[in-house]
Amino acid sequence: MIYDFKVKNIEGKEVSMEDYKGKVLLIVNTATGCGFTPQYEGLQKVYDKYKNQGFEILDFPSNQFFAQAPGSSEEIANFCQFTYGTTFQTFDKIDVNGDNADELYKFIKKEQPKALEDDASEGLYKKLSEMGFNTDGDDIKWNFTKFLIDKNGKVVDRFAPTYEPEKIEEKIKSLL
Repeated sequence: MIYDFKVKNIEGKEVSMEDYKGKVLLIVNTATGCGFTPQYEGLQKVYDKYKNQGFEILDFPSNQFFAQAPGSSEEIANFCQFTYGTTFQTFDKIDVNGDNADELYKFIKKEQPKALEDDASEGLYKKLSEMGFNTDGDDIKWNFTKFLIDKNGKVVDRFAPTYEPEKIEEKIKSLL
């Protein structure tokens, strides 16, 4: 269960995932220099709509994909707040794949090893494969992969990077 994990906030202090017990969560690995970075706007719109109903977005910057999340965690959070008006929680920058992958990410990838895709997913995966990225297995393929967690801490869905936040809204509503 995700409540067994601790993560670090942008100040480097540990936060227990148990703090989010009873809430619907969308966990997203992000980057500020990515072609999908404008999804921050959609994430904020969905957050604004449902935050008072027990919904939280947890933003985990990762610099693992062509170093598209430069700067400190605090600089990233400030950029997102200033550029996209984000008010949801940004955490410390982490690895989402490999030997140094964050334990929370190891767990949620195991729970939902394959992402739900949309029409644009195939093109993204094809391009990544041509660039030498492994698009098989449960690894995170790119920035803005999203995991939907129910109120009991169960990972119910995983969405490809191309899956826009607004497309997830009905699933969020059904879990609230």
